[in-house]
Amino acid sequence: MMGLKLAELGLHVGQDELLLALVPEATVSVSRLAETLAVRPSTVSKMLDRLVIAGLVERAEDSRDARRTVVRMTSSGVEMQGRIRELWQGVENELEDLPDRRVVTHSLQGLQQVLSAKLRRLR
Repeated sequence: MMGLKLAELGLHVGQDELLLALVPEATVSVSRLAETLAVRPSTVSKMLDRLVIAGLVERAEDSRDARRTVVRMTSSGVEMQGRIRELWQGVENELEDLPDRRVVTHSLQGLQQVLSAKLRRLR
């Protein structure tokens, strides 16, 4: 469901979390982003490629260490961050409207655990 909603914004699953991990007007290294998102730096780099093309983030050389790359959001990225927050809130509201939220929440938590375990094995 979330993937479909993100596609309407022109995003892929995971790019929303990356954008939400960024702070407007601040830079962060690719390795720090990978650590925050619990993925490999190469995964972050691939995600960033698409976000750079979309004009939502930009890469730059770290002013203190030319070997490192830092990332910052563009003004379009900041705007998209707001749209993502609205989307997440809308999904949460939809889930709250379900008849037995406890059952759905429990099922989703179980699914999340299974997917997280599979993702850890892939790393």
